[in-house]
Amino acid sequence: MRRAAAVFGLVMAVGVLGSGLALAAAPVDEQTVHAIATQLRCVVCQSLSVADSPSETAHQMRDIIRERLAAGETPDQVTAYFVARYGDWILLAPPRRGFTLLVWVVPFVGLALGLVVVAVAVRRWSRVSAGRAAAPAPEVDAATRERIRREMAEGGP
Repeated sequence: MRRAAAVFGLVMAVGVLGSGLALAAAPVDEQTVHAIATQLRCVVCQSLSVADSPSETAHQMRDIIRERLAAGETPDQVTAYFVARYGDWILLAPPRRGFTLLVWVVPFVGLALGLVVVAVAVRRWSRVSAGRAAAPAPEVDAATRERIRREMAEGGP
C-alpha cells in the first residue's frame, strides 16, 4: 500500500511539474504578438492593423497569434497561417513579387518622371531668362547719336 501511494504521489508530482514546465517552456512575448499584429489587416476595420483595431475579431486574431506562438510556431509561420486563410489581402504591406510589385515600383517611377519634368522645365526657363538678359541693346539711329555727342561736348544734362 505504501508502495502504491508512493508511485501515485510520484506520478502526480511528475504530472504537475510536467504541466508547469510545459506552460513555462513556451512564454509568449507580447512585443512579438504586437509586431505580427501590426503586419495584418483587420478583416472588420480593413483600414487598421489587427494591433490597432478595437474590434472583437481583431482581439480574437491577436489571441490566435498568441496561441500559435505558444505552440512553438515562428512569426513567419503565424503570418503564413493568416495568408493561407485570407490571402495576400490580409497583409498591410503587400509582398514584393508578381503583380503587387507594381505597388512598390510605380511610386518611385512616378517620382523620377516628375523630377525629370521639373528639371526640363527649369532648364528651359533658365535658357529663356538668360536669352532675355543677353539681348543686344536696340540700334540707335544717326540723329540720336549726333545729339548725344553734342550734349556731351556742351556739358549739358
